[in-house]
Amino acid sequence: MKKRLPPLNWLRSFEAAARHLNFTQAAAELHMTQAAVSQQIKGLETKLGCALFIRLPRGLELTDAGRAYIPGVRESIEKLALVTDEVFGKERSHTLTVRVNLVFFNTWLAPRLADFRRQHPDIDLRFTSNIWVAGQDKEADVEIRYGKGIWPGFASNRLTWDELVPVCSPVLLDDRPPPSNPENLIDYTLLHVIGYEEGWGYWLKQLGYHSIDASQGIHFDSLMTAMEMAAQGHGVALGRTSLIAPMLENGRLITPFSETTGTSESFFLATPSNRPVRPHVEAFQLWLIDQAGLDWAE
Repeated sequence: MKKRLPPLNWLRSFEAAARHLNFTQAAAELHMTQAAVSQQIKGLETKLGCALFIRLPRGLELTDAGRAYIPGVRESIEKLALVTDEVFGKERSHTLTVRVNLVFFNTWLAPRLADFRRQHPDIDLRFTSNIWVAGQDKEADVEIRYGKGIWPGFASNRLTWDELVPVCSPVLLDDRPPPSNPENLIDYTLLHVIGYEEGWGYWLKQLGYHSIDASQGIHFDSLMTAMEMAAQGHGVALGRTSLIAPMLENGRLITPFSETTGTSESFFLATPSNRPVRPHVEAFQLWLIDQAGLDWAE
C-alpha cells in the first residue's frame, strides 16, 4: 500500500531547512518559531521512517535519504506555487472575467481592447464565450449578451443600435452573382442564426416581402458562422450593422441592396445585480459604455 502523503507544511519546513541547512533561518523565512520547524521535521522523519538530517553542533547536513528526497519535494512545491499563482494569482482581485458573445468579441470588442489595456495595464483579463446560455456564469464579473436587455438578476446597458442588413460574398458559389433586389432572395439560400427573434422572417415581414419562404436555407448557432458561410459564397446572411464593418471593409462581404430595418435586439453589457461592483469591474464597465457611445456618436 502506498504511503499517505505527509502534510504540506511539514514538506515546506523540510524544503526550507534543506535549503538553509539551518532550522533558525528556515523558521524566519516561514514566519515560524525554530521549535515549530524542528517539531515538523521530526514529524516528517517519523512518518517516513528515516532521518532526513544529521544534526551538527553548528548546523545541519542532509542524510542520503534527505538528499534523494529534496529534489522531488522542491519541484512539487514550485509547481504547486506556479499553478496556484496562475489560477488564483497574487493579483486575483484585479483579474476581470468577461463572458462574451463570440461574434461580438471577434468583430467589435477585440479591435478595441488595446485601448483598455493601455489605460488599465494592472487589470488582467479573462474571456469565456457564451452561445445562447441564459443562466448566470458565477465566475464572470460581467457578461455581454444579445437580446432585449431583460434578464433576471442582471442590470443592463445597451451597447449597440443595429440595422438588419443582408450581406453576401461579391461572388457566390458557382460564380453566381449576388441578388440585385430583395425579390431575388426567393432563388438564394438564406443563412439563419438560431436564437435571434428578429431574423429573416422578421426582416421580410417588416419590408413586405411575404411571398419569400423565410424558413428555407441553412441554420447556425452563431452569427459568426453564418457570416463566414456568407463570405464563402454559400448564401445570404442577415448581418448586424455594428458587426459587419470589418468584413465589408476588406471586401469579403457586400450589401447587395440598400433595404434595411431596425431591430429591438442588440448587444448589452449585463452585470450581476446581486454582488458589489469592484473598482476594476467598474473601470471596464465605464470604458465599454464609453466605446459604445463613440460608435453611437458616429
